[in-house]
Amino acid sequence: MTSPAPAPTSNQPPPDRADVVVVGLGAWGSTALWRLAARGIRAVGIEQHQIGHALGSTHGTTRLFREACLEHPGLGVVAGRARELWRDLESATGAELLRLSGGLMSGPADGRVVAGSRAAAAEAGLVTTDLTAAEVKERFPAYARLPKDHVGLWDPGAGIARPEAGVRAAVGAAQALGARVLTGTRVTDIDETTGGVGVGLAGGDRILADRVIVTAGAWTTRLLEMPLRPRRVPMFWFRGREPHALAGDLALDRFPVFIRELPDGRVLWGHGADEGSGFAVKIGLDDDGGDSLGFADADPDHLDRAINLPRDAAALSAAVGEAFDLVDPQPVEAVACMYTRAPDGLFHVGAIPGRGRIVVGAGDSGHGHKHAPAIGELLAQVATGEPTFTPIDYLAPAR
Repeated sequence: MTSPAPAPTSNQPPPDRADVVVVGLGAWGSTALWRLAARGIRAVGIEQHQIGHALGSTHGTTRLFREACLEHPGLGVVAGRARELWRDLESATGAELLRLSGGLMSGPADGRVVAGSRAAAAEAGLVTTDLTAAEVKERFPAYARLPKDHVGLWDPGAGIARPEAGVRAAVGAAQALGARVLTGTRVTDIDETTGGVGVGLAGGDRILADRVIVTAGAWTTRLLEMPLRPRRVPMFWFRGREPHALAGDLALDRFPVFIRELPDGRVLWGHGADEGSGFAVKIGLDDDGGDSLGFADADPDHLDRAINLPRDAAALSAAVGEAFDLVDPQPVEAVACMYTRAPDGLFHVGAIPGRGRIVVGAGDSGHGHKHAPAIGELLAQVATGEPTFTPIDYLAPAR
């Protein structure tokens, strides 16, 4: 399969009325628009930039996909539905959006990565495989430095997803089903009225809708009062110490998707080289909420996009050098990204308390892309009054 051309956009004036307006067409908003259009809903999607842009959270060639979601046991069901919908979107558009390679979670047996992933797998009814340190090293040569008292958990349902291609595919599929798309258009305010919800645009136009879905990522707090923190996140890619390594022991099939807890509690994540990542290894460190790893609270309109390698890469390079002897710890490529951190690290998905016509999908907290089409489905279900395919009380904005 090949990636589709960028989704067409419209230079037509905005409509006066819609059933549902989706504000922000990143990973969650684009799939919400697609799921609404699949229901025959008169939907309008609004994006302040262009489709598939690199100024928010949905870019960087790949994102990790996991079904054994250690962040909350209930997310395993969401990930399973996301996998089904990714495949549906691939069938509808001809784009390759999800590549399953399996995934290795490693660290102390009672640590949050292995124990959390095991609990999530059990909750979702997933089959995983426990591995000793010796078994991990035998199967995956890059793990030669894994401590003897650490273990592995193999998740066969893990892999990588394609963020930019996913957004373009979802928007294109939504338009093919009748959705309207406005690009280069900024929403200034959202105001409930007796007849619905008014969505104000920067040019002075307003759209009246029955419901509004806000999936504006780091810009969400400009429109809604929510306890969310936009964060600057540097992303890095690496090469092997040996020139041939990326075609061998550091290729995706030999160095698959991973989350690795180090002895001191730091957590590395990433995956091996494949054509979608420019044949480079992608590795990152979990954000601890401080500013010591190149992460920082951010203004999404004035994000520092310059990469300062001593500042941004020092902690990661040290961890990579400690964990993987086959990987050159000096990065070869870097970009600045953003995500929106929720206080408890879980998404906010549902109607805003006291403002039932406004539905929000926000607070991706660095692990939201894998779930995108399922989150889009949930947002469409909430907006149209359908029962959700799984209970989402733990994601409710009012929690």
